Amino acid sequence: MPMKFIPILFFLSTCLVGSWAQNEAPREKVVITSKKQKTRVAINAKGALEVNVSPRNILKFKTTGWVRYSDFGARGDGKADDMDAIAATHAFANQQGLMVKADEGATYYIGGKERTAIIRTDTDWGTASFIIDDTEVQNRNAPVFMVSSSQQSFKLEGISSLKRNQNNIDAALPGSCLISVTNAHVKHYIRFGLNQDNGSPQTDIFVVDKNGKVDMDGPVIWDFDQITDITALPMDEKTLTIHGGRFTTIANQAESKYTYYSRNLAIRRSNVVVDGLEHRITGEGDQGAPYGGFIHISDCAYVTVQNTILTGHKTYRTIGAAGEPVSMGSYDILVNRALHVSFKNCSQTNDIDDRTYWGIMGSNYCKNLLYDRCTLSRFDAHKGVANATIRNSTLGHMGINAIGSGILTVENCTIRGRSIVNLRSDYGSTWQGEIFIRNCLFVPEGGRPSRAVLISGSYSGQHDFGYTCYMPERITIENLHIDDSSHPEDYRGPALFANFNPQMTDDSYRESFPYVKTREVILRKVTTASGKTLRLSDHPFMFKEVQVSSE
Repeated sequence: MPMKFIPILFFLSTCLVGSWAQNEAPREKVVITSKKQKTRVAINAKGALEVNVSPRNILKFKTTGWVRYSDFGARGDGKADDMDAIAATHAFANQQGLMVKADEGATYYIGGKERTAIIRTDTDWGTASFIIDDTEVQNRNAPVFMVSSSQQSFKLEGISSLKRNQNNIDAALPGSCLISVTNAHVKHYIRFGLNQDNGSPQTDIFVVDKNGKVDMDGPVIWDFDQITDITALPMDEKTLTIHGGRFTTIANQAESKYTYYSRNLAIRRSNVVVDGLEHRITGEGDQGAPYGGFIHISDCAYVTVQNTILTGHKTYRTIGAAGEPVSMGSYDILVNRALHVSFKNCSQTNDIDDRTYWGIMGSNYCKNLLYDRCTLSRFDAHKGVANATIRNSTLGHMGINAIGSGILTVENCTIRGRSIVNLRSDYGSTWQGEIFIRNCLFVPEGGRPSRAVLISGSYSGQHDFGYTCYMPERITIENLHIDDSSHPEDYRGPALFANFNPQMTDDSYRESFPYVKTREVILRKVTTASGKTLRLSDHPFMFKEVQVSSE
């Protein structure tokens, strides 16, 4: 058999969203040959992998239909660094279209070397263990694993503007595509508070079919008067499945500042299922840099994470953009610029009410997010979500935090945060749409003495967030029980709305950037443990025009 040199170039995508952005990792090159020599993995002078697979082994692997990490030299003893062998295994599997299997009972140690294993085929990690050592890392932005598409994105020509809820774009495409659009001349999400910033370029992401028809389950949510960049990424139709794996991160000991670590499983491909994964954390000390999600889903659609156990990260503090001390968000789940992402039957190893750990999930620029049968400390949408559903779940001390649009549904849930829904004040406490709360139990602050508030937020009307801010147009609450049995002596009963603007005491107050208030609230079967009646607000003037109907 003649000698073959098959170069494989891996381009690691960029997700520059939020202060914990996963930056672009360096280009990874793997050269695969089939010399009549033994199968081996080597590193050349430039640090790239050179993989030779013997012709006999190629035949064996094609016959079985899979490869194992041990086939490429992984020891699995928990001591020797197996990252090169792991990356080589996936590179060969990608080339040949083979499944990858971990060796049962193996423990793979992954040191701080800058190396990313690209996953493009089904992978079964089974009960194997992986130790990711972050104590000495060459590149904190380089994922350990990246689920990547073999499809290449391309620029769309001739589209100069878009309208909110536009149902078609003028483009002939090779198939269903993920469209990403930006207008750099407009800034949105101009953050307010201790982590203030100057905002981000107007952006949107949506799915179209080969004829340019927009999937209206995740519609265009902004008017784009001008477009500075628009790209299409063809979507993989076949579902890629990753099963199992017991991961432990030995936490970094870096200075506590906003240098996010992204040593993770990065998913950059549409139609992916992650099933049965476990992630734990050890070695967190007195200081450490935060994490940008062990599972980091970005620039893709139709991803499901199920039957998975994750871990909240210890909260560290630093000096924020306003020059004051702030707690840094640190995440085990991060979802950016993604659509139709579901978390089903997921939980975490630490107490969801333990405030020493940051809330486990964050997201930006997403559409149609789902929690179903989850027990997690937090659901969060920083820079907007269009449509979100939380059902059959229990949310811990950081509860549900969201801004965005469309329908936010909370049903058959237990909420143990400070409110049922917190509309994030740093992004304008805005929800342009409706909220439905059905068949839920609300335990304010996990049963600590507190004054119960159902919908919280804050809006002065004096800050430009880059968009008009809305309260939910309609809020429907059905069959809600509020366990407010633990409360202060002067407690007057639960409030529907928090005190959004204490300075708005009469009609003389002027908002430079007016807030569009809630029009209607529908209450059906709302009960309290204290026996006290649900009130409008401690500050009712702001909500004087809200129509409240109850049964």
